[in-house]
Amino acid sequence: MQRVITGLERLARQGDPRLAGKRIGLVTNPTGITADFRTAIDVCASLPGARLTALFACEHGLYGEKQAGDRFEDGVDAATGVPVYSLYGPRKAPDASTLEEVDVLLFDIQDLGMRFYTYGSTLVYVLRACAQHGKPLLVLDRPNPLGGERVEGGLLEPGFESMVGAWSMPVRTGLTIGETALMANDALGIGCDVDLVPMEGWTRAMEYPETGLPWVLPSPNIPTIDTARVYAGTCFFEGTCLSEGRGTTRPFEWIGAPWLDGRRLADEMNEYGLPGVRFHPSYATPTFSKHAGALCGGVQLFVTEPARYEAVRTGLTLLHTVARLYPDDFAWLPPFKEGMRPFIDSLAGGEDVRLSIASEDGLARVLEAWSHGAAAWTERRKAYLRY
Repeated sequence: MQRVITGLERLARQGDPRLAGKRIGLVTNPTGITADFRTAIDVCASLPGARLTALFACEHGLYGEKQAGDRFEDGVDAATGVPVYSLYGPRKAPDASTLEEVDVLLFDIQDLGMRFYTYGSTLVYVLRACAQHGKPLLVLDRPNPLGGERVEGGLLEPGFESMVGAWSMPVRTGLTIGETALMANDALGIGCDVDLVPMEGWTRAMEYPETGLPWVLPSPNIPTIDTARVYAGTCFFEGTCLSEGRGTTRPFEWIGAPWLDGRRLADEMNEYGLPGVRFHPSYATPTFSKHAGALCGGVQLFVTEPARYEAVRTGLTLLHTVARLYPDDFAWLPPFKEGMRPFIDSLAGGEDVRLSIASEDGLARVLEAWSHGAAAWTERRKAYLRY
């Protein structure tokens, strides 16, 4: 039974006077959907007295058809004939030419509430573009799939901004996408005319299954809520030589490598007694990405108590344990291009994880520092909570 009414659903049911007589631009993807499976494109194209004139697509494409990191060009939506402008190619944000036929820009994408999920970065770039070109932004709010209470991870350090972290947020923000827009606009002094169409019926203790809304893959490698629960911790393995599970049926829930003894790693991890999670040895042969076609030993994470589970602490402890057990095999991925940072630094929002995580003392220092950062964020975000 549906319990939550999203911003898109409210727009579909009752419209919005701010859109009367306006030309609408829309940033969306397959997660922009109502409980009865109308897309945000369909809703905006059928709004009386308004006209949909531009569509904007971020990472993974307008239809969710692109794998992680795949850049793409502009196109046209076959169903509506509306131009589709890529925000994951030569441009990261709308520019003057793409906004020329737009009076109001709408944003409707299901976020995960995590710093390195690129939709949040795209939102920041969109805020800046709207401020620069004098266009109001209206965010159609959606639930944080893991609820809005827990905050995890340290704050991104100045100078480490990237597509996987556009500003100084913790790994897990505890914000909805609408709340993120309001807070980023103030914190970064952007000055965008931004507002949101709030949800009805959502409370901060709700996980996504409690909303009654259909789960549409936010991206190709976040297939289920189980994946979303662990992603804030195991995403760090994207910056290592281990597979983070891409190319398997359990991305981010499984990590492994050809040289890894899954039973040994599972035993070591279970000895920590981390809350709400168990580790089980598991073999997999990724079909693409790292170690494609190679049989890998590894572990699968089973979240047994979601309310107690600490994704970031678990992920960092797993990273530490692999580095400690396999010092001759474990490695960080080199920078993608000369002059760039190692990817782990972008994911972690600083150098401390890369420089310190292999030692017990280093792990403890990172966890303590990140705990303080999360506490500071929890206080700062209070002014922007709408639910």
